[in-house]
Amino acid sequence: MKKLSYILVFISFLGYAQNDKSGNLFSNAGDAAKLVVAKQKLYGGQTVEALNSFRELQKSNPDNAVAHYYVGYCYYLLKQFDKAKENLLKAEAVNKGVNPDTYLLLGKIYQMEEDFGKAVEEFTRVKSDKKAEAASLEEADVLLSQCENAKAKMAAPLNVMVSNLGAGINSKYDDKNPCVTADASKLVFTTRRPDGTDALVDAQGDGRYFEDIYISNYDSVAKGFTAANGVSGSVNTKAHDACTGISPDGKQIFIYKNDIDVKESRGGDVFVSKINAGKWKTPEPIGKPIASSYWEGGACVSPDGKTYFFSSERDGGFGGSDIWMVEKISKKEWGKPVNLGAEVNSKYDEAGMFLAPDGKTLFFCSNGPKSMGSYDVFKTVLENGKWTPAESLGYPINSAAKEGQITLSADAKIAYISSERKGGLGENDIYKIDLRDYAILEKDGKRKQGNGLSILKGTIREGFEGFGVSDVMVSVKDESGAIVASGNTNESGEYFLTMKGGTYTILVQKKGYKDIIEKFELGKSVDQTIALEKGYLINK
Repeated sequence: MKKLSYILVFISFLGYAQNDKSGNLFSNAGDAAKLVVAKQKLYGGQTVEALNSFRELQKSNPDNAVAHYYVGYCYYLLKQFDKAKENLLKAEAVNKGVNPDTYLLLGKIYQMEEDFGKAVEEFTRVKSDKKAEAASLEEADVLLSQCENAKAKMAAPLNVMVSNLGAGINSKYDDKNPCVTADASKLVFTTRRPDGTDALVDAQGDGRYFEDIYISNYDSVAKGFTAANGVSGSVNTKAHDACTGISPDGKQIFIYKNDIDVKESRGGDVFVSKINAGKWKTPEPIGKPIASSYWEGGACVSPDGKTYFFSSERDGGFGGSDIWMVEKISKKEWGKPVNLGAEVNSKYDEAGMFLAPDGKTLFFCSNGPKSMGSYDVFKTVLENGKWTPAESLGYPINSAAKEGQITLSADAKIAYISSERKGGLGENDIYKIDLRDYAILEKDGKRKQGNGLSILKGTIREGFEGFGVSDVMVSVKDESGAIVASGNTNESGEYFLTMKGGTYTILVQKKGYKDIIEKFELGKSVDQTIALEKGYLINK
C-alpha cells in the first residue's frame, strides 16, 4: 500500500555491495557493482529489469544465496509464486545463514497455499534468527497470528457458497476491484488484460499490461453477467486506470489514477467519471478535501450521495493508509474529513471500502494480525453515531490468500469479491458469494423477513420544458412521519434511494417551485430486488 520513495546512498560502495546480511560475499568486484545497480532498479519499482539483472548474477554465482534470494523476491513481487518458491528454496539450501527475509517470503507462499505447518515453521525461523531486523520480527508476529486465525476460521466455515465468475469476466491476468450498482445490473472492475493487439505494458514497472476498467451488464434471462468489455467513452488511458467504486445508481465511477504525465494524479489520487448519453465522460479530479498532497487510494459514496468514504495516508491517521469520511454539504461545499477511528483503522493498511445499501454497514480491507493472510475483508456498523469494532467476514469469504474489496446487492443476497485464492483463472479473480443462507448485514447472520432493501428512483423535470432539474430534495417518510431516506437529484435531475418495502409518502422540494407530496407503495420480494421508478414534473 505504501508509496515509498527510495534514496540510495552509496557509501563504502564495494564493501556494502559485497556483504548482504547473509554473509555471502561477491568476490568479483564487477558482480558486487551489479548487485547495487540491480537493487537500485528494484527499489525504484523496475521489477522486471531488476529480475533480469539478478538472474545474471545468479547464473555467474550459483552458490550465492543473495542472488537466489533476490531472484525469488522479484518473482514474488511479480506474483509468479512457483518460481519465487523455487529460488527461495535454493537460497535456503545454499546457505543456512541466509537473509532471514527469505523465511518470511517462503512462509507467505506456504500460507497462501494453506500449508500452515510449513508457514509457521518459516515464520518461527525468522523469530529465532539473530540477524532479523525489528521490522521482520514484527511482520513474523503478524503472520503467525494470521496463520492461527486461518486455521480457526477454516474449521468453522460460514454457510455461504463462493464461485468463480468464469471466463466471461475473469482472465489469466489480474482481475479485481468488483463494484456493482445497488440493483446489481452493472458490474465494473479493474483488469490488466491486453486491450487489443497494440496494448501497452508497464515497462518501467512490473512489465505487465496497464490497468483498465471493464464493465458487464446483468442478463436477467441468462441469469448472469455478459462478457465484459472496456467502458465506453474516455475513461481508460494509456496509463493505469483502476475503479474503486460505483455510485449505487450507476451514474458515477470512482477511479484511482497515478500517472506521472497527469499533474493532478501524481502520487496517487481519486478521479470521478460520470455517464452521459450512455458514454462515460473524461474522469475529473475529485478535488479537495478528499484530494491532498498525500496518497489517496480510492473512494465510495453513500446511497444518499451525501457521505464519501476514502482511503488516505494523510497526517492524523493511525499509520499506513486509513479510512476517512467527509460530508458533502452542498454542490460546492464540503465538511471536514474525519478519521473513522481506532475501531476501524490501525497501524497497518486499511482500504478498499464499500458502504452497503443500508447506509450504515461499511466493508473494507485490512492486512493486520486479525486477517487470515495478507488483506482480508472486515465490516463495521455505524450505531448511535459510532463505528463498531471491525470484524472479519470469516471463511470462505476470506481466505489465506489476498482478498480485495467486496460489493453487495441491495437485497444483500449476492456479493462479489476479488481474491488471489487457489483455483482461479489467473492472478486475482472475481468471485460471486451466494448469501441466501447467511445474512451478512445481521449480527447473528440469520436472515429476517424483509431485511433486504428495495429501490426508488426517477427523474425530476421542470413542468413545461421537461429538462431534468438538479439539487431537488427528495425525501421519503414512513407512516409515522419519520424520514427513512432522502437525497438530492444529480445534474440530470435523477434521484436514487434505497429502503425497505412498505407504504410511504414522498416529498419533492426545491426553492422557487411548488412542493409535491404523494403517497405510494414500495414493493418487496424475497427473491429479487424490487425497483420502482417515479418521475415528477415540478412547477414554479
